[in-house]
Amino acid sequence: MLFFDPLYLLLIGPAMLFAVWAQFRTMSAYTRYSRVGTQARLTGAQAARRLLDADGLRDVQIERIPGRLTDHYDPRTRILRLSEGVHDSQSIAAIGIAAHEMGHALQHAAAYKPLVFRQGFYPVASFASRAWIWLFLIGAGLAASPMGRTLMLAAVICLSLYAFFALVTLPVEFDASRRALLVLETSRTLDGEELSGARKVLGAAALTYVASAVQAVLMVVWLILRSQRR
Repeated sequence: MLFFDPLYLLLIGPAMLFAVWAQFRTMSAYTRYSRVGTQARLTGAQAARRLLDADGLRDVQIERIPGRLTDHYDPRTRILRLSEGVHDSQSIAAIGIAAHEMGHALQHAAAYKPLVFRQGFYPVASFASRAWIWLFLIGAGLAASPMGRTLMLAAVICLSLYAFFALVTLPVEFDASRRALLVLETSRTLDGEELSGARKVLGAAALTYVASAVQAVLMVVWLILRSQRR
């Protein structure tokens, strides 16, 4: 239904290509700089621990988790979870990614408003991201009835909530990278070309969040046009 809609292909097709390109850039930068070690000879976990302790966040725990680029900070449990390739590696990529996740811990400690809002809004966005497609499908089947129009409107609202969440995520991620690079530089954990490499890794990763936000917003535009057309 979606992929045979010319309007969908026109709006979402370029966004999907952008997302694929952003993912390619991220994996290319990660692969390149995961092969380059640092003078500090610290693993991602060791670097994160040192930086957290230096900022007085000794109560934040670090855990090793399976997967590739599954790294994240959980503000509910105050646990920084690092993937195998980041936790145990002494590479520029590993330290850059670990520092980025530590940046989220710094945001949490400082009650950074966009992070606090995103954390509270997440349950709503998570529900909306799953609900909109069912509302759309049922509403499309009942398009000629008032109920169908109501369901389509509900689908637009749900998808808009998810798109709003994706937009709120952007300043949170950009700020975490900014904090990470600043801490890496001031602590001299990375220097010169090493810091430049970490900046490239985090910059490429940021593109994936931009692509996700663009795709979500264009999906809302498509859904509004689709519902009006019906």
